[in-house]
Order: sequence, then C-alpha cells, then structure tokens
Amino acid sequence: MARLARVEYAGAIYHVTVRGNNRRDIFDDDRDRQRFLERLADGAQEYDVRVYAFCLMTNHVHLVLETPQANLGRFMHKLETAYTIFYNKRHRGSGHVLQGRYGAKVVEGDEYLLALTRYVHLNPVYVGALARKPLKERARVLRAYPWSSYQAWGFVRTGPLLAMMNGRSERRRRVEFRRFVETALAESDEEFMAIYKGSRLGVGGEEFLVKLESLYEASAQQRSKVEDVALRRVGQRLAADRIVAVVCRRFGVQPGEERSRRRDNWLRPVAARMLSRFGGLTQREIAARFGVGTGKSVSDQLRRLNTALSVDKALARLVNAVEHNLTAERQATKH
Repeated sequence: MARLARVEYAGAIYHVTVRGNNRRDIFDDDRDRQRFLERLADGAQEYDVRVYAFCLMTNHVHLVLETPQANLGRFMHKLETAYTIFYNKRHRGSGHVLQGRYGAKVVEGDEYLLALTRYVHLNPVYVGALARKPLKERARVLRAYPWSSYQAWGFVRTGPLLAMMNGRSERRRRVEFRRFVETALAESDEEFMAIYKGSRLGVGGEEFLVKLESLYEASAQQRSKVEDVALRRVGQRLAADRIVAVVCRRFGVQPGEERSRRRDNWLRPVAARMLSRFGGLTQREIAARFGVGTGKSVSDQLRRLNTALSVDKALARLVNAVEHNLTAERQATKH
C-alpha cells in the first residue's frame, strides 16, 4: 500500500506517533526522556506549534499537536533530528534511533480531540500486566506517571481542553477533566477506538473525513511522488524590526534595548518568542540579532519564559497583549 502524503494546513490538529527503529527502545532512562521533552518544548516555541497532550512510553511517543503555521513536517524533522543526535552522542551510538516515518493522523476538534487526549493519557495503564490490575491501582499509576501531560508541564496548552469541561473556575474544570479521563479506566471507549481505527486519513465525523479525502486527492495531483506536502501557505511573516518595535512599546522602552544583557527583565525572551512566531526566525538567527553567539542561549531564555508564563499572570497578560498586537498587524498585511 502506498504511503499517504502528509496533509498540512493552518490550524490542523494531529495525533503523532513516533516509534523506535526496528521497535527498539528510544529512552534508556529519565535523562533521555527529559531531553526529548526539552526539545519538544523548544521546537513548539520555535515553530509556533501548540502541544495539547503527550505521553512518553519506552519505545514510542504520542503527541497531540496543532500547527497554526502549517509546518508539521519541519517541526517534526527538527525534533527527531535533535533527539537522535543527543541520543547517539550520549550512548555512543550511530544511525537511526527513530522509525523512518512518524505517524500523523489529522484530528477533528472538540469531542474527538477530547477523546484522543484521554486515550493518549491512558497509555501507561493499558500495557502488559498493569492492564489487568484493579481499578484503584491503575488510577494510582496513572496519576503518578511522570512522563505524560497528565502531570503539569508549562509548555502544554491546556486551555482548549479545559474549556470543554463544566465548571466556573479553572480548578473545577481540571477536576472534571481528570474525572473524564479516569472514567475510561473502568470501561474503555470502544466507540472512539472504532472511529480512530476506521480511517487511515484522520479522526472525526463523516463530513470531516470527506474533506480530508479531498485534501489528500489534491496533494496527490500536486506531486508525482507520494511525499510530504503543504496545502496552505504559511502565515504572513512580519519584519523583525517591526516585531521588536511592538515588543519594546509594550515594555515601555526604546527599540535596541532588547539587546541588553540584563537578566532582571523579560524583554529579550519575549522579543525572541515573537521573532520566532511572527518573523519566522530560527533561534540561531535570533541569537545573532541579540549578539549572544549561539541559539542555545535563546533556547534557554525561551524555556525560562515558558516556565514563568505558567505562574506569572501579569507576564502572561503582557505576552498575550503583544501577541494580539502582532496578530492584528499580520492580518493587516494580508489586505
């Protein structure tokens, strides 16, 4: 059977599966797992990818992602390459660590996205002898499993999932989400699994799958070979100087101060975030603009910013305001 071409479009949601080459383990210990998640967080920031859920198993990974910039292929290439280099260097290996082609099913939003994240989070208690353990023991393992987004991770976007839960407060919606997930410990979601396995194109209702079929047919006509394709243009990029000017205005400083080496404010990390998201600059290009030498410094700043955004509400409001301004400017450039 011929391999399906990738379908990429702005706002697409995917269930991505990454497996070890020849079914080998891809994580030897927690340091490997931590580094994979660091690369995932860095890549999500650099490519403006929204991570809704993840689960690391011994020989495979589940990811639930949205790509506002229609760039799944570039994002996954960077993630897999970075982890393979790290793994081989650390374990003195060579060659392929991951299976040559990752799996990627396009997912319809709302109820299908919600059911998919439940399935992904339950993976650790679906395997081996644990699947036959008493309910309470499986629930305990699920809640304690450290390598999935069922635990709190700063780079994971929980808002869209929690918005589908009942409850006035975020705390209450989180409780309801956990209840939603853990109900499937006692009774599997056979209806969703039938839908998931029913089509190799994607996960969703009949109308959604019909639209996907059209997209796959269009991609086949565009290429004489089955290969990854992009069906929509990447969003309009803004000039770097304009991005920096908007960030500086929000911080109440003059353009140029983002090059400051001071560590006591968030100006440069926020500017780096926006240059990546709205300007399409790589971390190496941002580092050159800031005069910091390599992309690692930028990566460290972005990771620190992501952590702070999960706890500092004032900073989160400021960043949201900057993003709102730049989104409006990007929309204006299209007309």
